[in-house]
Amino acid sequence: MFLTRRAALAALAVTTALGLSPAFAQNAEKPKLTLGVGGKQLLYYLPLTVAEKKGFFKDQGLDVEINDFGGGAKSLQALVGGSVDVVTGAYEHTIRMQAKGQDIRAVIELGRFPAITIAVRKDLADKVKSAADFKGLKIGVTAPGSSTALTAQYAMVKAGLKATDAAIIGVGAGASAVAAIKQKQVDVISHLDPVTSKLESDGDIVSLIDTRTEAGTKALFGGSNPAAVLYLKNDFAEKNPVTTQKLVNALMKSLKWLETAKPQDVADLVPPEYHLGDKPLYLTAVKNSQESYSRTGIPTADAMKSMYDSLKLLDPELTNSNVDLTKTFIDSFAKKAAAGS
Repeated sequence: MFLTRRAALAALAVTTALGLSPAFAQNAEKPKLTLGVGGKQLLYYLPLTVAEKKGFFKDQGLDVEINDFGGGAKSLQALVGGSVDVVTGAYEHTIRMQAKGQDIRAVIELGRFPAITIAVRKDLADKVKSAADFKGLKIGVTAPGSSTALTAQYAMVKAGLKATDAAIIGVGAGASAVAAIKQKQVDVISHLDPVTSKLESDGDIVSLIDTRTEAGTKALFGGSNPAAVLYLKNDFAEKNPVTTQKLVNALMKSLKWLETAKPQDVADLVPPEYHLGDKPLYLTAVKNSQESYSRTGIPTADAMKSMYDSLKLLDPELTNSNVDLTKTFIDSFAKKAAAGS
């Protein structure tokens, strides 16, 4: 059945009156899609879990299948290989891929600070005082090539070491990461909450670098650094603008919910296994991480440059690169979502 012009105008008037735009009312080009993530239970990706559990994706008419990989580098590989449509992962991957000539862009910022803590096993704390002491040690990360690994390597390079001076070992995102420290499989861990808070609470680690806060992020990087984002191939956004907008709408709603949510609200929402067997500790971890979530969904130009500068220092392949940072982030979707239009 076709709408008459008058009926179509009436429908448009209704959506406008409700504060919605035609984009919100339109059907998604690809209502069923696959999203990759590396360590979904980490608080780094909390906005994704909120969107899933609160039904924000479904509210947008989307059926999102979430594939959880061992780390961000693996979810990036899945996007490049075509087994997922979009990824929630670290912003830095967009810069790396642009430098390689692959047009991958972020469409909403979920985290404005990395929220990564680098800590040493407590029994080694008298010998390991800073990243300058990491040479020859084993550093546990979610997965090699992921943001946890890159942050540890950046700290080493900044301290005068080479990125290869320590062994980078993937320990996963949850209980396996906790076990890696407790069983002394690694000497240092570069990780995220709730893993970090669990190890701190149990007295297993001594934190050396903490980017869960603005102050800690600036101490390491010299400025804010975009962290988790939703990124995709640019041609996906061009071919599926309504689908992309709806994904961003759902995640923006998550960010707004997190601005006022209490740690108890979060703990009650997420699956029990996210608590790592200690719900009170999880509440502390949520409180520690709340400052790190994006307030606008859009990183500042200075923050994007700060990330690029750190990558240039860390990676010889990027040292002489010339990436146009405006091509790493499409801000129009987040602006529309924030305005409710």
